[in-house]
Amino acid sequence: MKGWQFIVYLAALCLGCHAEDKPTPLVIWHGMGDTCCFFFSMGRIKKMVEERIPGIYVRSLMIGDNIIADEEHGYFGNVNSQVEEVCQKLASDPELQGGYHAMGFSQGGQFLRTVAERCPEPAMRNLITFGGQHQGIFGLPNCPPGNALCEEMRRLLNLGAYINWIQDSLVQAQYWHDPLHEDDYRNNSIFLADINNEKVVNEEYRSNLKKLDNFVMVKFLKDSMVVPTESEWFGFYSPGQDKEILPLQQTELYLEDRLGLKEMDEAGKLQFVSVDGDHLEFSDEWFLQEIVDKYIT
Repeated sequence: MKGWQFIVYLAALCLGCHAEDKPTPLVIWHGMGDTCCFFFSMGRIKKMVEERIPGIYVRSLMIGDNIIADEEHGYFGNVNSQVEEVCQKLASDPELQGGYHAMGFSQGGQFLRTVAERCPEPAMRNLITFGGQHQGIFGLPNCPPGNALCEEMRRLLNLGAYINWIQDSLVQAQYWHDPLHEDDYRNNSIFLADINNEKVVNEEYRSNLKKLDNFVMVKFLKDSMVVPTESEWFGFYSPGQDKEILPLQQTELYLEDRLGLKEMDEAGKLQFVSVDGDHLEFSDEWFLQEIVDKYIT
């Protein structure tokens, strides 16, 4: 080997060492009413992580071509199309090809879980969801069941939630889960029933989700936005009624292991974290110590 070739060889080894030393990148998907880049929300999260982990690459996802479209897509559009758009963006991002961690805030949680299930490359390592609605919602924000007006509004939403054009265009309808009409939900939900393997067991979804190193679910104990709150830990109403709530471990989804969650739980991959606050209400100190230091570094 000539002298210059040896130098190039050493340089390549050095570059490889630096690449290995780089922190695992982070991908963020915001929630309803938010955008990728508001300085007081996702922009602030991005900055905290970057300051905590020097040199980390953080990508906060924008859905659409600009911030206005990004916010609109939190309410309107087809979630399956949005997930496909994100998968293409991640696959074409050279910074992510060695794998990445992911944080999903509110509905961004179940959307990123869908990315893990449908798009295994590049590889998602740790998935952290903050107040995600993994079993869907059956109630209106800030108005829990028991209030007559809310119950009536919920009934009216249910009448339209599974109409084809509403399913295809209203984001929240696509994770509306009516326990009083489970057949309607399973037959007409174009998103949630599919990613939860409630129509048929998609073995690719199951296999891909199990590839995660950790699936961290953060539940907000005083959440006034998500009904039922237990959906944040994959719990939900017992079928046929909307009073009794089953924890994940008592649901058919878990007992039949339709999504691989039981196997992941037994392997220590499911992390159930709680915060004594309202929806997405947490301190910087808690976020850095309990999430970033444990699951991102």
